[in-house]
Amino acid sequence: MSEGSRIEWTEATWNPVAGCTIVSPGCTNCYAMRMAARLQLMNQSKYTDTTRKSGDRYVWTGKVNLDESSLSAPFRWRKPRKIFVNSMSDLFQEKVSIDFIAKIWQVMEQADWHTFQILTKRPERMSEILIAGSFKVLPNVWLGTSIENGDHIGRLDALRNTPAAVRFVSFEPLIGPISDANLSGVHWAIVGGESGPRARAVDKSWVRRIRQLCREQDVAFFFKQWGGANKKRTGRRLDGRLYNEYPAPSVACASG
Repeated sequence: MSEGSRIEWTEATWNPVAGCTIVSPGCTNCYAMRMAARLQLMNQSKYTDTTRKSGDRYVWTGKVNLDESSLSAPFRWRKPRKIFVNSMSDLFQEKVSIDFIAKIWQVMEQADWHTFQILTKRPERMSEILIAGSFKVLPNVWLGTSIENGDHIGRLDALRNTPAAVRFVSFEPLIGPISDANLSGVHWAIVGGESGPRARAVDKSWVRRIRQLCREQDVAFFFKQWGGANKKRTGRRLDGRLYNEYPAPSVACASG
């Protein structure tokens, strides 16, 4: 849990789930995997057995720990804020039970002064669970999926099928071109290059193309970073300006 966040598009992080698995190339250099290994080495019980050493790096073991004690955290934050849910994991991975997801939903419904932002690389499971379980569409909950290149653009279809007040897509880490993307039903797009010691390069033309798609389809565009080994040095300006767009308030207040 963190009352502040260095992630440019949110204001706080809330992590009721620890541990994950790699599902696609965008996971290869996951910052959460590196951070979980650090926390595990610091004997933080929440991250016990979630990573292991593989060669010269740490990787996920597939072990997932559900942290019931963290569920009350949003109630202690009285000031409204944008909260990234499970920045260190994926709420809709297979080892997170539907019962636990329901508990998180209940917290988000009750803590309605916050805006909760959920990202998953498993939008198919997200859609199935929320529809089959008749989960409420909460006006303060934004649901999104991560897409790293054109090979995984199909995740947008599952996102579109998910009942949500606000739907968003994170093209981060962007490690390949997105030539076409049907953004109908999507309200917000985040774009960012990979950061960290093993960062793969992002091409400026890839970012410009997504900006163009957002302009053509009336989607709010947020450019997070160029990334690289030193993301502060490379910055987050695109063609000389910052892009800090968010969904319009009227969108965030309407379901659909």
